[in-house]
Amino acid sequence: MEQLEHFSHNHPLNLVQLQPNHNEEEEEEEDVDDLVVEDHHVGQCNMCEEDIYSFHLCYYTCKNCSYSLHKFCAEIPKTLHDHPLHNPNHNLTLSKGFPDPDLYFSSNKEWTCGLCNHKRNNFFNYHCSICKFNMDIICATMSQQKINHPSHHHQLQRNPKKLVSICNACGREHEGTFYHCTTCYWFWIHQNCALSPTKLLIQQPTNHTLTHAHPLTLTYSFPNIDQKVKFYPKCRICDTGFYIYFWVYRCDKCRYYVHIHCATSKYDQFLRPGRGKICKNFKDDDHPNLLCCPFPDESYNLLKHHFINNENDFVVLDENHGEPLKHLTHNHPLVLVDKQTSLNKDSILLHNPLKKIQLLCDGCVKPITEIRFYKCLKDVRLDCGFVLHEWCARLPPKIEDHPGHPNHTLSLMPNITTEMFRVFECKICMLPSNGFSYGCSTCDYSVDVNCAFLPKEITHEAHPDHLLSRIDASASLSETPCDACGNYLINCIAFCCRSCNFYLDTECAFMLPGLIRHKYDKHPLTLRYNPVENHPGDYFCEICEEEFNPESWFYHCGTCVQSMHTACAPLIIQCEHAVYTQYKISIFYFANVKFGGMFRIKDHRHLLKFTQGINRHGLCKHCDGKLQYMMIFDCLKCTYAVHYECRQPAKKRTTFFAKLFSCHKMKKRQPTLSKRIKKKNQSLLT
Repeated sequence: MEQLEHFSHNHPLNLVQLQPNHNEEEEEEEDVDDLVVEDHHVGQCNMCEEDIYSFHLCYYTCKNCSYSLHKFCAEIPKTLHDHPLHNPNHNLTLSKGFPDPDLYFSSNKEWTCGLCNHKRNNFFNYHCSICKFNMDIICATMSQQKINHPSHHHQLQRNPKKLVSICNACGREHEGTFYHCTTCYWFWIHQNCALSPTKLLIQQPTNHTLTHAHPLTLTYSFPNIDQKVKFYPKCRICDTGFYIYFWVYRCDKCRYYVHIHCATSKYDQFLRPGRGKICKNFKDDDHPNLLCCPFPDESYNLLKHHFINNENDFVVLDENHGEPLKHLTHNHPLVLVDKQTSLNKDSILLHNPLKKIQLLCDGCVKPITEIRFYKCLKDVRLDCGFVLHEWCARLPPKIEDHPGHPNHTLSLMPNITTEMFRVFECKICMLPSNGFSYGCSTCDYSVDVNCAFLPKEITHEAHPDHLLSRIDASASLSETPCDACGNYLINCIAFCCRSCNFYLDTECAFMLPGLIRHKYDKHPLTLRYNPVENHPGDYFCEICEEEFNPESWFYHCGTCVQSMHTACAPLIIQCEHAVYTQYKISIFYFANVKFGGMFRIKDHRHLLKFTQGINRHGLCKHCDGKLQYMMIFDCLKCTYAVHYECRQPAKKRTTFFAKLFSCHKMKKRQPTLSKRIKKKNQSLLT
């Protein structure tokens, strides 16, 4: 009935529909931008005193005053005949207040419902005068209390009694009122989940609360195929996966997913990086020289940080009032360059990748981007461009109690150019290097000079306000992945936050600067740890054109909306020679190798250049192996080119060939779905 004259109210009541047509809903949502929809609670029924929700489909209300009734409450009869929950020969009469007139003058006006056992006072009820049976109208209308919920294609019936059960919406145990499907006997949802808003905006009222700028939309399933396309995302609060039939809140403007119970709860705990506000667990005064990663740019490194904050640990050099320095690491005298000037009629230009100017320190193999460094006095044209940072020239000769080799003292081992550009593998970062090293001759143990000064504790922007402590990733952590690259921590030095189970290997912690520059983008690229807001589409690397998972770290330009793998991001000049798409090798694999030196060998008449192999170099003249992506010696006057490994004595050859394709420390990129061009062609066909 569109209009109803009800005995409980003086004015006529009008029927109101609570769920309009879907087309009307879509038109309304298009007109409203970023509004949080809270349309579930309509009001309170004046008979049963329970809330009226949109899932009840319709209700009666008075236009003249704020009087509302559930439809099933408004249509209940004044007398019930043959009720299944009572003696069929007895009639139940509707009344309000104290049901038994014989006890009307009693001081205790409370009465108890014979079904739910709840005590009532001044409440609508059905009363049997013969057997003094009372039943409130909530229990009397239980069979009519059905809802149409968008999560299920059948009507849901309210359960008559409160119980403890697993909710099919969130997968958690709840106590209280449940709605169940009488057709699908397994489908049960708790009332709190059933009344979850279709759109939810989580703001920042307190600490420990998830924050996101956009409204989240409630989704009643997360099919496996959708999860696969999105690289199986994890909840931004609890960092666990999603079950295909449980409800989730998702953002329509960026890749943001969260469990329904996580979105509606306040977690009093430390949250994972980028998943809420984290409380600081240390005092700045207790850690005055704490290293904050990532480094601002490629020129900063561990050695520079340690020198600035612990200058007393380095050797004091006697510069003899401007006289050339005779340093044990080099055969020729060195001069201190304290301003940009000219020596031996050659202009000194600092490292500038955008202008293709390369100046790498021979000690740490890191760029020299500021003056005050040491340079060899010998003419560059005579094949000696030896340069050193000030701190590399003052390295201590020995190191005691190194965390990777505490039993023996490590001695400084400068690179000797007569030894075929000696390349060694660092036992900490597992990368090749031809810079200075600290080594133990007894154990054949070597580390590069940066890894020789690993701090005990650091902090990182990816996990702000929490200390990351240095650990030895032993066998117990062999199945623990790095949170940046996803590689397992197998017998290496790493950094972790124990309270949050956050782990970083040394390569990701120290070799990925916060900002880099690309020759095809005039804006700097920022290191990202989570998907970018307002980026609903897929992510493609601008270098290799492969799709990648934005939950792993990547570089991004917000102005040009360009992204790239950390493994593809060109960081140093020699990496512009090749893009490692064939073998998925990280571009940082040769970041500690200084290319460009020249030398002679007995069986070739021309000078050979130590460089990085590219496709045009073809095959090795010694082993017929492919030279691309390898360290090679290349002749500038003829087609002669060989692997670096092939020119080493057999007893000194390492396993670079095998490690180049199978080393666990190399960046294993996330599984790719398709090339960008292929995906565009498919979209055009469909």
